[in-house]
Formats: sequence, C-alpha cells, structure tokens
Amino acid sequence: MSKAHRREKQPDAVRRSLLDQAARHAAEDGLGAITLQSVADAAHVTKGGLLHHFPSKQALIEAVFEDLLTTLDDEIDRLMDADSVAQGSFTRAYVAAFFEVARDGDASPWAALSVSCMTDAKLRARWSQWMHERLERHTATDSTPHLAIARYAADGIWLANLTEISGLPAGELDRLHDQIKTMTSTVKP
Repeated sequence: MSKAHRREKQPDAVRRSLLDQAARHAAEDGLGAITLQSVADAAHVTKGGLLHHFPSKQALIEAVFEDLLTTLDDEIDRLMDADSVAQGSFTRAYVAAFFEVARDGDASPWAALSVSCMTDAKLRARWSQWMHERLERHTATDSTPHLAIARYAADGIWLANLTEISGLPAGELDRLHDQIKTMTSTVKP
C-alpha cells in the first residue's frame, strides 16, 4: 500500500476557480489576452485539468458568460424580493444591477464580455435569449413602453460608462440612476 500524498479531487471547486480566474483575466486584460494556460496557471491546475472542464477557450468564455448571467439573475431576484411594488419591479432591479456594474467600470468581468458580446454571435444570441426569457417571465409587471425605455437607458448608460476613459463620475451615475428609478416608479397605462 502506497503512502504517497494523494490530493482529493474537488471538481466543483476546480471549475469555480477556473471561472473566477478567467473572469479576472477578462476584467484585467481583456478577452484577447486570455489563454488556457494563463487561466490554468492562475487556478493552480494543469492545462489538461482545465480542458477536462472546458474543451476550448470559447467554451470557457461561454461558461464565464453563463456564470455572470446566473450572478445577475440572483442579484435581480434579490432586489425584486426587496421591492414592495410589483409594477416595474423587474425593471428597477435590472436597472439597479446594471448601475452597480457600471460603478465597477472596466474592472468588472462584464466589461470585457459585454464588448465581446457585440462581436461574438453566440454570446449576443445568449444575451438576447436571457433577456427575452426574463421579459416573458415578468410581462405582467414590466411590459409597458416607459419601462422598456428605462431598461434601454440603463443599457446605454452602462455602455457609455465603459467607453469613457475614467468612467462616468459617481455623482453623475447616481443622478442618472435616480432619474431612471423615478421613471420606473411612475405608473403608466
């Protein structure tokens, strides 16, 4: 019987570390700078170990995107649960979540992935599907045109914040967020 040290396999922890490191690399250096080897090294696994979980760089990027969508879903659900007014609650939560991301600026993994979403058809299709599913789920409370305008305004502000050299000033982001929140609280037929 061998007494050699044997490391316990923890596939969920390894997968989580790989996703976290890929997201960190995307935020710090952009998606173009990500290599499978650099993510594997940062997660302290072999490249083969990474390939066991993600067979390609594209599969890894798509998994990071899905992970971020899950995080966004969780945050939106949390914000909706805290909202005492059903009408417009999804839109208010969506707007609040994206203003939080906007405050993170290019330090957010969303920064690199959102820019890639514009050029990567699979990521763009997945974003569109995610949004369509959410709007369908919340059609009873969030289907009015003024709420759609509020969501589009938040998207535009988020993108504008990414394209500014230093991002929009915090005070300006707060004022814009307050204005959009007011729009979502106004009941319109």
